[in-house]
Amino acid sequence: MKVTDQEKLALLYERLKDVCLVEKEVWKEIFLPRDVGKGMVLTSVQDRYEVVIDDEEIEATLEANIPLGGKALAAAIQQYREHISFIKKG
Repeated sequence: MKVTDQEKLALLYERLKDVCLVEKEVWKEIFLPRDVGKGMVLTSVQDRYEVVIDDEEIEATLEANIPLGGKALAAAIQQYREHISFIKKG
């Protein structure tokens, strides 16, 4: 199921940035703590998302921005966000 909720997308873009900075490469799969609504969020219970980048050049651009730091990578993700989508895995 493709994620379309803007609030969830903002969290996923942020998580993608964080994972790429730690791993020093663009990842095709990321995890987020499961949204349990009003209850407690258990960090050990996570949802898995496939990251889909629809253009190899954009993926290369994101990769090139990783060594430049968080602000540069965040700006690149923001600029190309229409080419980055997230598919929630079961």
